[in-house]
Amino acid sequence: MLFFIQQASGQNLESQLNRFEVFSKNKEAVIFYDKNGSSLDSITAHLLSEDILKVTGKKPKVTTDKSEVEGNVIIIGALESDFISNFVKAEDEPNDFRNRKESYLHKILASPFSDSNKALIIAGTDSRGTAFGVFDLSGKIGVSPWYFWADAPVQKKEEIIIEQEDFFSKEPSVEFRGIFLNDEDWGLQPWAAKTFEPETGDIGPKTYSKIFELLLRLKANAIWPAMHPSTKAFFYYPGNPEMAEKYHIVVGSSHAEPMLRNNVDEWKKESMGDFNYISNKENVYQYWEERVKQSKDLNAIYTLGMRGIHDSGMEGVKNIEEATQVLSNVLKDQRNLLENNIDKPFSEIPQAFTVYKEVLGLYDHGLQLPEDITIIWTDDNYGYIRRLSNKEERAREGGGGVYYHASYWGRPHDYQWLSTTHPGLIREEMVKAYKTNSKKMWILNVGDLKPAEYNMQLFMDMAYNIEKFNDPEYLHEHMTSFYNSIFGKEIGANISDLKSEYYKLAFERKPEFMGWSQTEPTTGIKTTAYDPFSWGDEINTRISKYNELEKQAEQIKKQIGETSQDAFFQLVYYPVKGASFMNKKFLYRDLAIKYSKQDRLIAKEYKDLSNVYYDSIDILTHRYNTEIAGGKWNGIMDMSPRKLPVFEKPEIPVHLNENSLEVAGIYIENTSEKENYVLPTFYENSDQTHFFDLYMKTPVGVSWSINKMPSWLTLNKTKGILGDGMEAQQRIIVGIDWDKWRKGKKLKQSDLEVKIGTQKYELQVKVNSYDLPETNKNIFIEQNGVISIYAENYSEKADRGELKWQRLSGLGYSENLMKAVPVTEKSLDTLQLQNNSPYLEYSIYTESITNGGELILNALPTHPLTNDHSVRIGVQWNDEPVKIVDFRTYGRSEEWKQNVLRNLARKSIPVNVSREGKQTLKIYMIDEGVALDFIYLKLKDIKLPYSLLPETRLN
Repeated sequence: MLFFIQQASGQNLESQLNRFEVFSKNKEAVIFYDKNGSSLDSITAHLLSEDILKVTGKKPKVTTDKSEVEGNVIIIGALESDFISNFVKAEDEPNDFRNRKESYLHKILASPFSDSNKALIIAGTDSRGTAFGVFDLSGKIGVSPWYFWADAPVQKKEEIIIEQEDFFSKEPSVEFRGIFLNDEDWGLQPWAAKTFEPETGDIGPKTYSKIFELLLRLKANAIWPAMHPSTKAFFYYPGNPEMAEKYHIVVGSSHAEPMLRNNVDEWKKESMGDFNYISNKENVYQYWEERVKQSKDLNAIYTLGMRGIHDSGMEGVKNIEEATQVLSNVLKDQRNLLENNIDKPFSEIPQAFTVYKEVLGLYDHGLQLPEDITIIWTDDNYGYIRRLSNKEERAREGGGGVYYHASYWGRPHDYQWLSTTHPGLIREEMVKAYKTNSKKMWILNVGDLKPAEYNMQLFMDMAYNIEKFNDPEYLHEHMTSFYNSIFGKEIGANISDLKSEYYKLAFERKPEFMGWSQTEPTTGIKTTAYDPFSWGDEINTRISKYNELEKQAEQIKKQIGETSQDAFFQLVYYPVKGASFMNKKFLYRDLAIKYSKQDRLIAKEYKDLSNVYYDSIDILTHRYNTEIAGGKWNGIMDMSPRKLPVFEKPEIPVHLNENSLEVAGIYIENTSEKENYVLPTFYENSDQTHFFDLYMKTPVGVSWSINKMPSWLTLNKTKGILGDGMEAQQRIIVGIDWDKWRKGKKLKQSDLEVKIGTQKYELQVKVNSYDLPETNKNIFIEQNGVISIYAENYSEKADRGELKWQRLSGLGYSENLMKAVPVTEKSLDTLQLQNNSPYLEYSIYTESITNGGELILNALPTHPLTNDHSVRIGVQWNDEPVKIVDFRTYGRSEEWKQNVLRNLARKSIPVNVSREGKQTLKIYMIDEGVALDFIYLKLKDIKLPYSLLPETRLN
């Protein structure tokens, strides 16, 4: 490992072998690289020089001439080269080191040359390995991989002195690790064309050079280039593939672009005919052959197969049988093209077959795929991998890989504006992929690259070294480390906590989904499913959470230095503020519409607030494009990708009867009937509160007061005045002081009187308590007709060897799922569940008797682990027979759409509650990979909230 220190006065560090001065008052290390080495040696040597300049203000000499080397020297080259062999001996290395791909060593030597003092050797087992070693040094001296792409600040140092024992890196966990630039129409392409690379007017070699540099700094190695109609094909500009060669980046192409072709830009229907392998095979074949000949010397991964021109199914086929046969012929012809035109062993030509959308159906229909082709599994575009390799597929020579989305255009709704894919979901799905041997290639769809910075960092760090991520608890440490590296330890932990809450709120509903609209086909916006009248007021609860995020962001902004402001705006401030503003735009619209139906005068204020937050997004985005980093990012951020309805200024139909005969009104939480003045029941020892609202109907001020109430009730207010503007409504929060209640008469019912002007209302307060014999802390009780259980809080748990329910932290609505593991076994026999299956048991007490109970099971909306699995659990209510519940969805069904829009799979089964008191629920494992989140038992005909209910667990 490397440890960086600043030299303290009077210390003689030079005398110690493992310490090396990169820069100090007395020494400035020279960077010496192999003139016969790869282009990457030169590129990284000069970039390292620039990095040292950023840190110290002084640029070290870079040379290939030994005669120019004096003093300390950083030597960069390939391990196998003559240039390095004089300094590093194989017998001093781990036995298998030289066989590791993309690996590097750091080694300090004394007096490598007669006129030099010490050397830091950075040598790789291949060119990319050397580059990773150089950029590892850059990162440790304080230059973030995001110094350009997020303006991450570089802390100035007077000295750079490293303490270094011999270090030998591991081989990367995943062989090919990279990104797909996609849907670039609203950010990356206009920014490159107008701001960064106007000489090309497009995403050209200058832009790609910065992207390739970022990839290498992230220890990644692969690219699927941008390919939308707004962008010319990668090969259109000769400088693009040349730049990839210089940076040793492996070029591939997406699921819809076989043989490195960009069909959208390069297939000319007018001259070439239909992109149809049945009716136009000769032209299609020639089209592919041209690219293979052009790219034969390029470091490339060839995507095999065939779909439509863009993201569509194969043209000309009538049914799945014909499509499978045509695809089989396509694969044979494409492999012949590669074998006949590329002068290297066929086994050394990387080939990938991406089973995206309908192609998975063709593969499962019996398509015979050659063993050496890598199967690239895909998520469902919303972060849930559709399936992974079964036992037989794990043994394939070509192995498996994953194409994964952090940005998406399509049904049921795009999410291209902000990056909100939960890091815990990325970790969970990619760890599953790795454990099932899908580790040949990982590609992340990053959209415009910005603002997916952290998710991209996470994905690449996992692909490079998966080991630490096996523990879900490590994820928060990783996020904290990321922000520490950019903003410092005093600030980084606070930012990490802030962003964790940001991802949690977006997991419940992404900002882009807050209009409750869909696309393909595009529908208009609707009111949200959040309820302001029940369950503690979901709308104001969510608004309060975003208010707190904004408050924290503002506080941190004041704490960081001027040099960090641009990075903070891009990585934290804009996404947090943007998400908050989008939520408030729709949530205040909801309040305006729903309150206006009760003639609440305050509806007009909320209508105005909704419009204010639309304008706020506009102002914030304008700042991103014109002010941040001196206008460097002009064009990179669009607040309305594809101009979908969710991004527009909303219509807000508010119609008030300001001539109402009633001056004011009252509304009690969870009530539907106007004259029902009964608060929801309180339960002994719970810390719950309930509310009622007092509100103006006409613009005439009125006083209000609470004139009598039991001493054991607590209220946030007992009197006031309803007036204009935001004073047109008062919310009274009611709670219970349980010590006073127990010291009193333990009344089960009492009243409080509310007076508004001359009108009086008697509100009923009810209290219930359970007298339970058990001491188990995880006992769940019915409260107001519902029981809420978080899956982790079982009363008993039974494992069966390695088969078990295991806690998965940091993900889900409850943030602690119970997951069926391991992910490498087959499903369990449903006929032997009660004897052989691991189970979770829950203790429940009810106060209702009903034959119309509904048990509602909520899980992560994952897909079957392999084609040998489904997504099943066994559910047993009391001693009744076990019922099989399957969370599996099919295709793009409406159920799947709702699942991914809310990141929740929900299934219900009827239950019969024939007695009051104790009930038992058991959940049996059937399919590995199922991740159970929370459970509701609904015993009355009530509407449940969109957001998560608190547990009704007995304290």
